[in-house]
Amino acid sequence: MTAAIHISGLHKRYGSVQALAGVDLEIDPGEFFGLLGPNGAGKTTLISVLAGLARADAGTAQVMGFDVVRDYRRARRALGVVPQELVIDPFFTVREMLEFQSGYFGIRDNRAWIEELMHHLDLTAKADTNMRQLSGGMKRRVLVAQALVHRPPVIVLDEPTAGVDVESRRALWHFIRGLNADGHTIVLTTHYLEEAQSLCGRVAMLKQGRIVALDSTHNLLARFSASYVRIKLVSGAFPDSLLARSRSADPDGYHTLELRSYADLEEVMHELRRRGLRVQEMELLQPDLEEVFLRLTGAGAGASVAVPGGDDGR
Repeated sequence: MTAAIHISGLHKRYGSVQALAGVDLEIDPGEFFGLLGPNGAGKTTLISVLAGLARADAGTAQVMGFDVVRDYRRARRALGVVPQELVIDPFFTVREMLEFQSGYFGIRDNRAWIEELMHHLDLTAKADTNMRQLSGGMKRRVLVAQALVHRPPVIVLDEPTAGVDVESRRALWHFIRGLNADGHTIVLTTHYLEEAQSLCGRVAMLKQGRIVALDSTHNLLARFSASYVRIKLVSGAFPDSLLARSRSADPDGYHTLELRSYADLEEVMHELRRRGLRVQEMELLQPDLEEVFLRLTGAGAGASVAVPGGDDGR
């Protein structure tokens, strides 16, 4: 089966800055894939190489089997990119923008699909409105429509919900989920890690131009994150025997303890009961992708970490 995206040994330098340092990545058709990393990790450079906006110094990149350099036209036709920046033409209406975008791909009569896109993205009422009169959220929806106007099998969303209100974000993800269900490959970069956690089946994390983790979202959470219990006692000091588990304590009397498994919770409660201590409040905190992200890419993070069964990107 031809990969939706295949990247091998990709290097890219801008002067003294090593934007990509040997990236290897393969994304299967139909995946909802997350590409995460802090600012400057190389995400936008990687997208630019895929879209033909930047030329890699070494390595290869393919979209649906088409090399982005040697077979640029077909590679670009297979790819739709929603950029992070709000790049619009202020002199045209929404419908005109989409018609022009169709023309760039040689599509003559695309009216029916344009109308369908505007309907699904709630743009129909703004179809004849000049682009400069739209709100930021509406402009973002137009960029999504532009990326889809030529019906690409692979769609890259670079921070698609930045500056978008909650209602618009929900409608956008409903539409994108539908595209994924229909077989489109979705690649998402986002700083809203809860979005990546709920949407993406697999995730790659980049740091300083390298992939430091690549695995299913489930496996990353299981391997690099943990559950926690947050406890406040009715009275009395927190037992020294449990302080070794304590991740944090605050002035209001709450202690947060790390749980390696749910069996640990019973041990904690048994120790409190043994000492005659009663719980006033307790909250179980589930692992999340933000903790994994901070461990692997945050300030002070260590060397690259390869997930067994995954790819460390080197």
